[in-house]
Amino acid sequence: MGKALAILAGLIAMAAGVYLVILVWPQQFINLVFGCIPPILFFGGLIALIAGISGIKDAARTKKLEAETKEEEEEEEEEKKEE
Repeated sequence: MGKALAILAGLIAMAAGVYLVILVWPQQFINLVFGCIPPILFFGGLIALIAGISGIKDAARTKKLEAETKEEEEEEEEEKKEE
């Protein structure tokens, strides 16, 4: 019974929200949406920038580690040949 009551309350809350947005406060809702767009764009761009910089650093670090590993393997092969 509790789950059905929660679903019913959720549907009622959704209907009330749609009613208020469409009929009572349409202009305020539009202002809210347009006011949220610039910060969302800014922070989304910031996250993309940080992810890009992190990706570049990771690629450089990986390339460096691969080069070091290759050098170590070549040194080991030379040591084996000398023996």
